[in-house]
Amino acid sequence: MIKNLKYNIYQQHCPARLFFEKIADKWVLLILNKLEQETQHFNLLKKSIQGISPKVLSQKLKMLERDGFIERKVQNTSPIRVDYSLTLLGLEVAKMAYQLKDWAEQNIEEIILAQQRFDEIQAEQTE
Repeated sequence: MIKNLKYNIYQQHCPARLFFEKIADKWVLLILNKLEQETQHFNLLKKSIQGISPKVLSQKLKMLERDGFIERKVQNTSPIRVDYSLTLLGLEVAKMAYQLKDWAEQNIEEIILAQQRFDEIQAEQTE
């Protein structure tokens, strides 16, 4: 049975397009993957995702919290620690993100070879 959906991603002003813009971000995918494994605090996330700056991590965490994918819990410790975990909505998205991660890791060599073949053909055509 086909549902009559309220939103159509192929329409120019569909708000669901914003989801694609956000989820297509490499940092967002990596954060979701890490949080699917376990609740983590800011510094642990920063250490486990090589190359992400504290500023970018902070921005992405706020965006994911605003969109309802993660929740932030302040621990009453000294010093204060903030833990991040996935919501049910975030868990659903993280599962899809994990599939993309696995696919990328399994197929990257084929992609690199295709890029090299393409570049060789392009170089031959410009000679």
